[in-house]
Amino acid sequence: MPGTIEVEEGTGNVFADLGLPNPEERLAKADVAICIAGIIRARRLTQANAARIFEDRSAKDFPSIVRAAFRFFDRTTHAVPHLAWPRY
Repeated sequence: MPGTIEVEEGTGNVFADLGLPNPEERLAKADVAICIAGIIRARRLTQANAARIFEDRSAKDFPSIVRAAFRFFDRTTHAVPHLAWPRY
């Protein structure tokens, strides 16, 4: 039938569906980045404070802070507890 679009159900992992390498790792990093972005928003952290937590002085705006967390996943996971609980 002309004009019909074929639809295929995804696997739940867009990275696997696109055939990218290491799809499970990519999905895990994306999930962590989304969680970090949500915590930053919920805590109403300034860009400077969020960058300080991630020890990335070059991150100057919110998107670059989230990208820094994504790129440096292994290096920044120690900072996640500091996002969730205030320092006294």
